[in-house]
Formats: sequence, C-alpha cells, structure tokens
Amino acid sequence: MTGKFAIVTGASTGIGLELARCCAKDGYDLLVAANEPAIEGAAGALRQEKGVGNIQAVNVDLATTEGVDKLLSALDGRSVDVLMANADRGLGNDFLDQDFSKIREVIDTNILGTTYLLHKVGKEMRNGNDGRILITGSIAGFTPGSFQAVYNASKAYLNSLSFALREELKDTNVTVTCLMPSATETEFFRRADMLDTKIGASEKDDAAMVALIGYKAMVNGESDVVSGRKNKIQSAVANVLPNELLARQHRKQAEPGTAEK
Repeated sequence: MTGKFAIVTGASTGIGLELARCCAKDGYDLLVAANEPAIEGAAGALRQEKGVGNIQAVNVDLATTEGVDKLLSALDGRSVDVLMANADRGLGNDFLDQDFSKIREVIDTNILGTTYLLHKVGKEMRNGNDGRILITGSIAGFTPGSFQAVYNASKAYLNSLSFALREELKDTNVTVTCLMPSATETEFFRRADMLDTKIGASEKDDAAMVALIGYKAMVNGESDVVSGRKNKIQSAVANVLPNELLARQHRKQAEPGTAEK
C-alpha cells in the first residue's frame, strides 16, 4: 500500500459507492465503510476496476463514536489523504408521528458520527498540513423540510459545518468541499419510507454523475458544488424565499400520498 489513501463512508450503495469508484479509478488505496454487510460486496465490485489500489471494507455503525473509532483503527496508523464523509440516513413522514429511535438514528448518523469523524481525521490532516475533505451535504439543507424535518435540519448542519471548517483551514493545505445534491437515484427514498411521495416517485439524478461532480470539485479544492443546473436554480431560490413558503412548497413534495397527486 504505497499510493494515496482515501476513506469513503456510506460506500455500500449510491453516491458513496460512486465516490469510492472515482477514487479507485485514480488508483487510491481505499477504506470503505457502511453499517451493513453489503459493504463487502461493494468492495469486491471496486476491486474489479482496472488499476485500483488496495481496498479494505469495514462494516461499522457510523452513528456511534465507537463505530467511528473502529473505522479509524483499521487505518493501522496510515495517514489519510482524502476523507469523503458521505454516510447519511433519511426519514420521511410527519415529525410527531415518527418513531423517536429512527429520529435518533438520523441525528446520530448525519450529525454525531460525521462530526466525530471529521474532527478526528481533520485534526490529523491539519497536523500534516495536507488533505482533502468532501462532505456530502444537500440542497435540502436550504429548505425547512416539512415531512422530512430532521433530515433537512441535519443537512443544514452539515452544509454550515463544511463552510466553517473550510474557513478555519484556509491557511493550510487542507481543503473542504461540500457536495450538495438534490434527489438522486439511490436506496435513500426506500429506506426513508418515502416512495409514496412526489419526490420519492419522481425522476432523479444519476448517482454516478453526482459523485463525479463532487469528486472533481474536491480535487480542484472548490468550496462547494450543487449538482445539476435545475438544482442550482432551486438552491438560489431557496436563499431568497421566506422559510414559511419554502416549508409549504416542501410539503407538496414530501407529504405521504403526494405521489398520486
């Protein structure tokens, strides 16, 4: 293992798997992680890519500090050149009717685990004065998420954290990039119980395309990137409309049963 080294979380499917594929194609050694056995199959698929480096997979609970510590122990002292903090969890339906244990999973995965991972790896990158970080935020973070309230709030947190961390590291050789996709063709909406919503049933962006846009932005050291022209317009509009109106519009997309309307 002599090449550059990358960590990609949430890499069993979707954007995370495609981000890992981007790294693999560039010859990175990889540590890919997810909280499901499918991460082993994903690693096996990545090993079939031409010219890839060493690929190691770990099945860990990224919603806990213990799980993140287990992930980091797999580094075996190796420095990290690229960190792609992509693991997340969604949750649809009325906030007050949601199972609080599932609400807690969203908060712990998207906020607690990601923050802890960024803190641990980011500090090592700063000490070595080198590294690139990609955080998967979302344009959902610009909008109060009626019927997706906790998820959107968690993405608002990640978007904000990304820009703040980038500013704090501006005098170093460590860059932070925030990838802000819109609805993407992944397992997200099925897992979030949102297939009966308008957004869940709609045509979505291709995960490979979204990942490549984020990867290129990270390589170029950009601060942030919104994937897709339509999404860029949507994010720009979200910055000027009143939050009450944004929440009302989000309801039309995310309320259960809207897929039939």
